[in-house]
Amino acid sequence: MPTISDVAKRSGLSKSTVSRVLNNYPHVSEEKKERVQKAMAELEYTPNPSARKMRGALTTTIGVVVTRIVNPFFSYLVNAIEQVAYEQGYQVVVFQSNEDQEKELSFLQLMQHKQLDGIIMASIENDEEVIETYLAYGPIVFVNEYIQHMNTVPSVRINHIAAAYEGVMHLLNQGHRRIAYCTGGLFEQQGQSDDRNIGYKKALAEKGIEVDPQFVFVNKHTIEDGESVGRAIFQMKEQPTAVFTGSDEVAAGVIAAAHELNQRVPEDLAVVGFDDQPIAKITYPKLTTIKQPVDDMGRLAANLMIEALNGTTPTENETVLETKFVERDTT
Repeated sequence: MPTISDVAKRSGLSKSTVSRVLNNYPHVSEEKKERVQKAMAELEYTPNPSARKMRGALTTTIGVVVTRIVNPFFSYLVNAIEQVAYEQGYQVVVFQSNEDQEKELSFLQLMQHKQLDGIIMASIENDEEVIETYLAYGPIVFVNEYIQHMNTVPSVRINHIAAAYEGVMHLLNQGHRRIAYCTGGLFEQQGQSDDRNIGYKKALAEKGIEVDPQFVFVNKHTIEDGESVGRAIFQMKEQPTAVFTGSDEVAAGVIAAAHELNQRVPEDLAVVGFDDQPIAKITYPKLTTIKQPVDDMGRLAANLMIEALNGTTPTENETVLETKFVERDTT
């Protein structure tokens, strides 16, 4: 099936110019319009007009909401989304929520004001009822995160429960019984539970081990956070012998703290990361981690969004991708 890129190539014009013609933008010469129409006819390219009829001319702009763009996971995710979007004649604008509900709302409101055609949410701060109201203004796609039982929004994600379970079970099978845990959010004792928390608790429970609250570190995101976690662990009277972290950044910080305090990894503290970012291969020792298929996630999310903008209902409302356990030298 021909794409907008094929039309651009055949007409000898840029994809942005083709998009402007398709969306009836002003200030496009008749000569360029004719070239686009000729290329479309030769290629038998027919854009689906349903979304345009419902909402008027599109902005050809898709918003992507992340918590922190400086996290390499989100950088790679946005890169994959942008490549697909550009190929289809869309531009991408990135927003950082910083886990702030009001900031996230302001991004959603851009659809209401017709400044965005749709939003891909890689982080979610507001609840289902709030997000649902904005579906009247354009499509929303979840990627990385999701809201359970919210069937009105398609999602692309991994099985976070299974991934966390696998990482913690690896440590348990090595004989560790005091396993610390870092999460980017909260934990059940703080009033919130998410899938990775469930995976951590499930693995411990199968070995008859109760969660020790002092081994749980919440709201940890950065290398600096990991360093603080590492220092806290090595100051404990009864120290954990292993730690399962929520990201490779945090894991790298834990390893840095171990070096600073002349502690050995994995002999004194085993470390498991999450994501398999480039940093995982350059820490010393190299980091054992959970690899997420970030490029596939981004591409699939972008395609779901573009299908929705073209009026197509996705055949699968929920796509769950496989992770891969990558054993290196920190366990």
